[in-house]
Amino acid sequence: MQDSSLPPIDRRSFLKSGGMLAAGALLMNQQELRGALASGKKLKVCLVGTGIRGINFWGRNLQENYADVLEFVGLCDTNPGRLEYARDYIGTDCPLFSDFDEMLANTQPDRVIVCTVDANHHEFIVKALGQNIEVITEKPLTTDEHKCQQIIDAERASAQSLRVGFNYRYNPHYTKIKELISTHRVGRITSVDFNWYLNVYHGASYFRRWHGLRDQGGTLLVHKSTHHFDLLNWWIDSDPVEVFAYGALEHYGKNGPFRGENCRSCAHQQECRYYWDITKSPSSMRLYADHEHHDGYLRDSCVYREEIDIYDKMSVQIVYANGIVVNYSLTTYSPYEGMRIAFNGEEGRIDAWDGIPWQKDNRLNQAELHAIEMSQDADDIKDFEEIYVMDNFGDYQQIRVPREVGGHGGGDKRLQNQMLRDANEPDPLQHAAGSRDGAFSILVGIAARKSIEEGRKVRIDELTDLQPQAVRKA
Repeated sequence: MQDSSLPPIDRRSFLKSGGMLAAGALLMNQQELRGALASGKKLKVCLVGTGIRGINFWGRNLQENYADVLEFVGLCDTNPGRLEYARDYIGTDCPLFSDFDEMLANTQPDRVIVCTVDANHHEFIVKALGQNIEVITEKPLTTDEHKCQQIIDAERASAQSLRVGFNYRYNPHYTKIKELISTHRVGRITSVDFNWYLNVYHGASYFRRWHGLRDQGGTLLVHKSTHHFDLLNWWIDSDPVEVFAYGALEHYGKNGPFRGENCRSCAHQQECRYYWDITKSPSSMRLYADHEHHDGYLRDSCVYREEIDIYDKMSVQIVYANGIVVNYSLTTYSPYEGMRIAFNGEEGRIDAWDGIPWQKDNRLNQAELHAIEMSQDADDIKDFEEIYVMDNFGDYQQIRVPREVGGHGGGDKRLQNQMLRDANEPDPLQHAAGSRDGAFSILVGIAARKSIEEGRKVRIDELTDLQPQAVRKA
């Protein structure tokens, strides 16, 4: 995974829509997958990036649940200790690589899964597509508009395609919202209010990690909000055209009353409410602390360290090509974890929420809720989510959606099942997300970041050559 300059990629002599290319390539890949399944041939998979998301969701989970259809043929990371641990944790005996190019040359994979630091996604995506290898990447697609354009160009020149792991789309609660909007339950949508709250456990975790540096994660407007902007684009079925935003760092970073290098060595453990004892997390110790001497990465870095340069409060206004206006906010130090959303339509209104404690009997504390949210093991239905639909001059309808306790409300397993088990199944709500979806989700965050920095409205079409459409391309 050495940093290197990327070779120029020739554009095709004829122009085709990025959406049409992505849709055609996705269809081709699903056909290839069906053929592989029918023949009993396993897909050869390589994973680059062996952090927690890589080794757990895209590593061990695939090894345990999809070993009949795929096999790992290579793992890649710059940290040799973490790489060795990853192989044991995943349960594979595949070879290990510190050099991505060497891994591709030696293993000839069918698919590459990218789970590295966000700012490096483009390097591995472009190289794999350049060798006509299908790519699955964790969100966000990348961190700035220039890297985004490189990815767009690489896919246009490739015989293969890119998919983005937008697991929130597959959450049953959010799928039901999509169904209501798609069937015009409250008429044409005109505006949306969307607020997302990260609690002091989940929110603080981003500021302990590399995500607190904008040159690695692009700020939370890109790393975290890409989830939310993708949901908006998918729900609304239109592309964003203009963004204006405010943001500031007022809680974490240099605003703290004291600071240290990391929690383990800090003299303020007793007085800091954000103190996190990593030694009580055996998995974090084995994955990160035991191998930090290789690269200096501290998983329990101080949330008040001076180098943090991302925002901890954000407010964004988005105008869509179909005329819908969205007001969005992200808070990173809320006492509770959850979201609220309201769709205003010409014939009524749809209200939905998740995790708001006084709107349901919530017996779990916030730390436990975050652990359950990220779990890959808890599959049983414990509760329900609510959606309220109110007609103008009419009554309201309460819709209950069974809540699944598991990764992203059950979205994680549905995403992987569609990719690896349900290739023959139709996708009427277009859950599958390609490069165009990944691009427009990050372009909202990139535009918002630019708007904050430059104090102006930013048009999406000034960032890349993708042209926003009033109705999203299939």
